[in-house]
Amino acid sequence: MMVITVFIITLFLPKQPRFRYEFERNKVWMNKDLISPFSFAILKTNPQVTTDKKNALKDVLPVYQLDPEVTANALEEFSNEFDIKWKSTQLDEKDKVLYKNQGYKILKDIYDRGIIGLNVKHLGGAKNYDFSLMSHNVGKDRNTQDVFTAETALLYFRSNFKAPNQVMADLVANLAEDHITPNIIYDERLTQVIQDNTVNNVSTTKGMVQKGELIVAKNDVITDEIYQKLESYKATYDAQTKTIGSRTLVYVGQVVLVAFILTILMSFLFLFRKDIFADNRQLSLILIVTTGMLLALTWALKMNIASLYYIPFCVVPIIIRILFDTRLALYLHMLVILIAGFFVANSFEFVFYQVTAGMVAIFSIKNFVKRERFLVSALFILLAYFVAFVGIALLREGSLRDIEWINFVPFIFSVLLSLLAYPLIYLFERIFGITSDVALIELTNTNNKLLRELAFKAPGTFQHSLQVANLAEAAIFKIGGNSVLVRAGALYHDIGKVDNPQYFIENQNTAVSPHDKLPYEQSAQIIIQHVHKGIEILRKNQIPEAIIDFIRTHHGNTRVDYFYQSFLKNSPEKFVDENIFRYPGPIPFSKETGVLMLADSVEAASRSLKNPDAQNINDLVERIINYKLEQNQLDDCDLTLKDIETIKLIFKTMLMSIYHVRIDYQQIL
Repeated sequence: MMVITVFIITLFLPKQPRFRYEFERNKVWMNKDLISPFSFAILKTNPQVTTDKKNALKDVLPVYQLDPEVTANALEEFSNEFDIKWKSTQLDEKDKVLYKNQGYKILKDIYDRGIIGLNVKHLGGAKNYDFSLMSHNVGKDRNTQDVFTAETALLYFRSNFKAPNQVMADLVANLAEDHITPNIIYDERLTQVIQDNTVNNVSTTKGMVQKGELIVAKNDVITDEIYQKLESYKATYDAQTKTIGSRTLVYVGQVVLVAFILTILMSFLFLFRKDIFADNRQLSLILIVTTGMLLALTWALKMNIASLYYIPFCVVPIIIRILFDTRLALYLHMLVILIAGFFVANSFEFVFYQVTAGMVAIFSIKNFVKRERFLVSALFILLAYFVAFVGIALLREGSLRDIEWINFVPFIFSVLLSLLAYPLIYLFERIFGITSDVALIELTNTNNKLLRELAFKAPGTFQHSLQVANLAEAAIFKIGGNSVLVRAGALYHDIGKVDNPQYFIENQNTAVSPHDKLPYEQSAQIIIQHVHKGIEILRKNQIPEAIIDFIRTHHGNTRVDYFYQSFLKNSPEKFVDENIFRYPGPIPFSKETGVLMLADSVEAASRSLKNPDAQNINDLVERIINYKLEQNQLDDCDLTLKDIETIKLIFKTMLMSIYHVRIDYQQIL
């Protein structure tokens, strides 16, 4: 699994050597003097390039084409229509040639000079503008004042056409007006081509840095000029390192680092969480979460998204915290962030943001008892990002006014996306069979099917389970442990009694017991059978194994002493097989199962107290817990002597409250 994980993670990561320096404007260069190892051009800033392109476009003249066909057609049509109009007027034929030639010549002069179809967007508020006139693929710079418009052409014709009377002048002028058409036409496509070529030819560099030249000295402030040199150096470095040889070595380096990080993770699990290390399902889940988050980072890098802070890195600690524990969540989150830090800009800043937010995420759901805790956690994460953002901005800018608040938007989206942890937790629970605190909270709802059935069929057992849950939860909360798990285990630990509830004393409401007519061996087996039956019921209802463990261990491998001692007393001559009277086990193997065993025994025994005063309760708790120790029932759980003393104190205090005993703390201590 480790090999596959390393392969998948490194397969998609960028294979380009990482630029070793990080820098910001107006900050001090803390590294050694940087000497250029090669010559490179100094890149202009984006605003500079944009300004240069705008200035270059100002010098590009709009292109107009001279269309000779328009001229030829207009003159021919004028001549033909003149003949037709002249006949309809019944004027003297001898004047026709004179006026026709005069009008034709003036119109030809107009077309020879040119009639332009003005383009409003080129005026820009001016009365005239320069343009490039193309004729036979040869361009000449002209001005709109040098040519006619349709309006000025008509005025020119009227002022230059000589006629004996106004009627004749208007007749010819109106005819000419119908044939004044622009022969200088705007060529938008050619203009756009020239503009594109001009923009593309604008230089993106300004000057050179020669090999061996000092780029920046140690302790120098990074001015705008130095910053641009460093950016240019970085860009040239990135371009030069995109070779097959360097990519191969980069891949080897990635494999080494990722494998090293995962080896540390496995070592941690082997040393401190052997239960996870030995469980391939849980191990697979951890590796899938790790791989998934790093693949999300890889996708973001390839897509070149605006900010990597859109990625909800806090999903990892939230999922691991709820499915496992706080320590593993923090440890795994830090390892993921360390790997990610190699592939992001301003890696220290990135690591600071994500580690602090991850810590807050883990701490904010330490006691996950309500679903709204997710929203509370999201608010805490957002607050952590905000504090870090303001602090870093002040450190960088030195002024609140210069903070670019728009840069905080990615963090808001990241926090919203972190709420995806909730459906992912449910999905992982189903696929990998892991029980989270969310699932445990659902199981502790006394309105669910199994607990309602227990309350209806075995009300005494149900009340006993509630009291055990209260005792065990209070104790585990004090000594440290999963209180939600203990409560769920306590509520279900006697679920097997629903089959034969009348055989258990807490459900008997008469003086006659069904055990009175049974052999002691059979009675013992009925009592023991509630463990097997409880396991069967929970597995049939797909209750997690973590809850079933409480059923298996809550009696350990102790004897059913009442029936065992009764058998010895009444049948001393018979051979006794002690295993008939002994629970199958195993003994408790965790703090939670150990506490439940003690709470179950103490609560059950307290019901037999005829006079539940402080002294009797104190003696009872001491006797029951000491007996479990003598029977070696707590050997496999990691309860310390200090924990046991704390548990005793809590049990005594709570039992006295239950039985309304005035507490004398000196006595119970």
